[in-house]
Amino acid sequence: MTATTEPQALPRTLPTLWRSMRLAGGGRVTATTEPQALPRTLPTLWRSMRLAYEAEPKLIALSFGMALLEAVPDSLFAVWLLLLADGFSQGSQGKILAGCVGLAASGVGSWALQTLAGRIQRTFRMRVGATLEGHVAKLQAQVPTIEHQERPDYLDRLSVLKEQAWQLDHMFLALFSMLGAALRLAITLGLVMSVHPAMVVLLAFALPTVWVSARRSAVSQRVYEDVAPYERRHRHLFTLGTTQAPGKEVRLSRIGPDLVRRRREAWESWYAPLARTRWHTAWWQAASWCLFAAALVGAVVATATVLSGTAGEVLLVVTAGSRLSQYVAMTAGQADFVRMWLDASQRLVWLESYANEHRDTADGVVPDRLSDGIVLDHVSFRYPGTDRWALEDVSVTLPAGSVIAVVGDNGAGKSTLMKLLSRFYEPASGRITVDGVDLARLPASEWRARMAGAYQDFFTFEFPASHSIGVGDLPRVDDRPAVKDAVHRAGADDVVARLRDGLDTQLGPTWDDGVDLSFGQWQKVALARGFMRDGTLLQVLDEPTAALDAETEHALFESFSQQARGGAGAGRITILVSHRFSTVRMADLILVLQGSRLVEVGSHEDLMAAGGTYAELYGIQAKAYR
Repeated sequence: MTATTEPQALPRTLPTLWRSMRLAGGGRVTATTEPQALPRTLPTLWRSMRLAYEAEPKLIALSFGMALLEAVPDSLFAVWLLLLADGFSQGSQGKILAGCVGLAASGVGSWALQTLAGRIQRTFRMRVGATLEGHVAKLQAQVPTIEHQERPDYLDRLSVLKEQAWQLDHMFLALFSMLGAALRLAITLGLVMSVHPAMVVLLAFALPTVWVSARRSAVSQRVYEDVAPYERRHRHLFTLGTTQAPGKEVRLSRIGPDLVRRRREAWESWYAPLARTRWHTAWWQAASWCLFAAALVGAVVATATVLSGTAGEVLLVVTAGSRLSQYVAMTAGQADFVRMWLDASQRLVWLESYANEHRDTADGVVPDRLSDGIVLDHVSFRYPGTDRWALEDVSVTLPAGSVIAVVGDNGAGKSTLMKLLSRFYEPASGRITVDGVDLARLPASEWRARMAGAYQDFFTFEFPASHSIGVGDLPRVDDRPAVKDAVHRAGADDVVARLRDGLDTQLGPTWDDGVDLSFGQWQKVALARGFMRDGTLLQVLDEPTAALDAETEHALFESFSQQARGGAGAGRITILVSHRFSTVRMADLILVLQGSRLVEVGSHEDLMAAGGTYAELYGIQAKAYR
């Protein structure tokens, strides 16, 4: 298997299923930093089945057994009709009685088995579906970087997987149903051949329907993959037009009709290619079924004339032949579903392989305290899929126990620097060292356990306020004194004081008794969450007060600086990020980023005395506040 920079086409024909099952138990996945083609010859079905079996071994075995068992009484209707017809034509009471009893038994048996199987399958779907959803979430969460959640080529594939993840349980039931349908087909074909072996030719006329159905599914799925970006876009536009967060701007700017138009265009761009493909392949499917229908008519006529068959045999061919068409359709249809879910299974294997390839193999030891600090040595980085450097040739030492301020215009690389220090990304060139040890050698989970902070693109955890803050240090999520201390350190006492039930208030307007917060209040809650963890080595505050005025931000930064120096015993480095030059003068060291480059480093006094970029921009911003 090779890796390319673009996702390759999915497998095109039904034999992929056979190849996957044939290779079960062998093969391995390799992965690179670029999107891989979905696995073609790997045992994807087997691996998915193994997940389901490990989750519910009894249910999967029972579901499989029921799928086969319920096929038997349904397939024997033609036999009972044969006995009944021959019984009437021959005056045989025994055959008539056997036919009647058989019909009744098959009818009742089919109903009872279908009912029981339906209940077992519902339970199976719920339990296995929850397991598979959790598996997908776990795979994404265990990847130490966030590249797969930001790149369009990964997002298109993940979008399809997320859409299909909760339905992967259907794959197992579709596979069982396909095997049950195949058993029905085998029994029925045997019954037809009992009239004359030449009747096996009906199977040859049925095969085109199976091939066309499988081919139709493969083509449709390939088109679905191609138009996935449009599907994501029309869902995004629907969210914009129907949710609360963008509601004010949508109404104020009066872009509602435009969103409807754009969403319709995106939907048409998504659906039109699918519709064209389905209509085109539908003609081939109809032609294949007409061919089979003609063969069945010929078989019935041949039985009554050329073969001089009895009334029972003619009835058997008519009944079994019509059932044969149903079972061919059922087998083809379930194969179609299996093919669809096999595509989802292949994406799941791709995600497993990606997570395995990008698992954290760092073997370094995170220090208990910092003695030297963090050094960036000619660090450059650009986001995948772009040519522009987000950071270029940055070299600087962040001394242990210091308060560092990072300033610069929007897009200068401030947040990118924070992502690199948090190990969300790895530098494209250069390296970052912590007390002389390459950061890439420190396990991401252990390094982040010694980090704390708040990012400008914070998330609004709609939990009770105490938990929305407390998850910043999960072991102490219910430690009320620790939560209150974090609130105080973040300057969020005013937010909690306004809540109806204080820290017990449910946050989020979509919940019963939930309270919505302003952006600035949500930001203070996120900031308090960042102050939950003690004993940290690195504290990152990435524009945590961007929603506040400059004076309030300055006061909070002064407070943060004092708190940071109070924890300097462990050598903790505190980084304050802002685009306001006038609020960070208390920092020990100020980094000035401009156009992805580090242009100046020094204290406020040093930089002002130098009269460079910092002094110029500081003066410009200071005038704006006079």
